[in-house]
Amino acid sequence: MQKTIIIAEAGVNHNGDLNKAFQLVDAAADAQVDYVKFQLFDSKKLVSKFAKKANYQNRNTGNNIESQLEMLQRLELSHSDFSKLRNYCDKKDIQFFATAFDLDSLCYLKEIGLNLVKIPSGEITNLPYLRLAAQLFKKVILSTGMADMGEIGEAVDVFLKNGVEKNDITILHCNTEYPTPMIDVNLKAMLSIQAEMQTPIGYSDHTMGIEVPIAAVALGAVVIEKHFTLDRNLPGPDHKASLEPNELKTMVASIRNIEKAISGNGAKVPSYSEARNKDVARKSIVAKYLIREGEIFSENNVTIKRPGTGLSPMKWDSVLGKKAKRNFEEDELIEL
Repeated sequence: MQKTIIIAEAGVNHNGDLNKAFQLVDAAADAQVDYVKFQLFDSKKLVSKFAKKANYQNRNTGNNIESQLEMLQRLELSHSDFSKLRNYCDKKDIQFFATAFDLDSLCYLKEIGLNLVKIPSGEITNLPYLRLAAQLFKKVILSTGMADMGEIGEAVDVFLKNGVEKNDITILHCNTEYPTPMIDVNLKAMLSIQAEMQTPIGYSDHTMGIEVPIAAVALGAVVIEKHFTLDRNLPGPDHKASLEPNELKTMVASIRNIEKAISGNGAKVPSYSEARNKDVARKSIVAKYLIREGEIFSENNVTIKRPGTGLSPMKWDSVLGKKAKRNFEEDELIEL
């Protein structure tokens, strides 16, 4: 049974508060996810002062006046903060993870020992970024929100040309809208990516609820990423499309159940747990009422009832017309 890697995306849901970031680690560890992931960036290297916020960011923050730069500056954590976060994750026995949004941040993640890189959807067309990521890290998770198959292929080619093995690239289907309308999920695209790129696949989810990532696991996702927050009512761009701690815990438990449910070998045979119920649920041929020795079995004196410990009703035609070799009480199993 292959275990799905579950990444709890804390992102910027700490709102720039290190104590809230610690609390997010606590919630992720309690939910028993594999990784808790944050976002590392230098706001001034990420966006220009002229960059506007996305519509969902305006809607979710309730502020359509500030620039994207102003918003991100409020959500930024320092390298020192990230060092503290990593140490705290070690104490909580959960794997620390982060997405870098600029070149210096990529280098920093390598410096602190990360061996896996997550490429955010917005960087999939950033050649210098992709090339450096491939040179620094040999395992890649690539999000594909807003991308078409051609752009995904170009990004994969960059990794392959810079020494990353194809089996070490996991491509996540993703929709970059927060929250994503169900009608726009297009989960079958994940399978199209797998068929086209011949890589492991996963799903980065921004829908409300937990059913879509669970469905993705049933379809073959080996990585699931899901935003979570301490409280969906907190101010910030991503809280509204995030799970709260109890929901995250439920999602993890559900995914682990689905892993078990799809782990069989595909052979249609009675399972260990149901085999003992066969005699209880199935039926046998029995005497409808007292049948005396020498009487002929017919539809008038035999019937079909539980339990299934006697002759199978599939032998019905073989029984009719035979002569009873002894007396049979009502409901007694018929023997030939």
